[in-house]
Amino acid sequence: MLSSRQVGWNGILVEHCESPLASSFEMELPAVSDHWLNLPMGRPSSLIQKRDNVKHDSIVQKGDAIVIPAGQPSYWYRHEASICSALHICLEPKLIEQIAQASEIDPLQFNLVNCFCKQDLQLHNIAMLFLAELRSDCIMGRLYVESLTQILVIHLLRHYSSVTQTITSEKQSLNRTQLQQAIDYIHTYLDRDLSLGEIAEVVNISPTYFASLFKRAIGTSPHQYVIQQRVQQAKLLLSKTDLAIADIALQVGFSSQSHLTQQFKRLTGVTPKQVRALP
Repeated sequence: MLSSRQVGWNGILVEHCESPLASSFEMELPAVSDHWLNLPMGRPSSLIQKRDNVKHDSIVQKGDAIVIPAGQPSYWYRHEASICSALHICLEPKLIEQIAQASEIDPLQFNLVNCFCKQDLQLHNIAMLFLAELRSDCIMGRLYVESLTQILVIHLLRHYSSVTQTITSEKQSLNRTQLQQAIDYIHTYLDRDLSLGEIAEVVNISPTYFASLFKRAIGTSPHQYVIQQRVQQAKLLLSKTDLAIADIALQVGFSSQSHLTQQFKRLTGVTPKQVRALP
């Protein structure tokens, strides 16, 4: 029904699938190269997974999580007809490794583990944010998706891997010059669909390290900082120019006037039209 395949999100594929099943089914899927998350969204239904020659039978329902690590085959059996609705998320192992390294976890010392029908509302809420972004035609941009992806991966490392150590990167920080270079770049290219990768490249730090270090230095994530600066710039243009609000939205980097209005009201409590109407 919806897919991020055409958008080309970095290291992650998100798809919302829904299909009527006229009868029971049985299938064995070969090992895949990506980590696979299956998040049921439909009515509760019975599902069987076979792993290590042992069958695991459960009633899957909204809020459950099914995690299949890369390189592991899977067997599935459903013995009742129903409408199958689910959100599928595929993650490249390289992306997991990069975020693990940025969190001071040795990629050789952890593995994602198979999970069948664990109730995880936090993971479900993260997934719904991805789905909302797909439904909005990716209105929030690459920086937002990359930030969400980091949150998702860190959640998986904490709750679906063999890692038990604390995830932290307290030993590093951005120096004043690096921080200023990143901020200057953001302000210079505020009208672009900025990504973590291009901002981090300015200070020669990996994107995952940069995101955590920037938040520690500024107190907010790169994505939220960019939104704040866009709103501030829009506020200035609203009071100092006669440009149409739709033109101002594009000039400061929002994808549309409605996106500007949404974020503007969230941060200031008023809409751009209300600001423009002020004497």
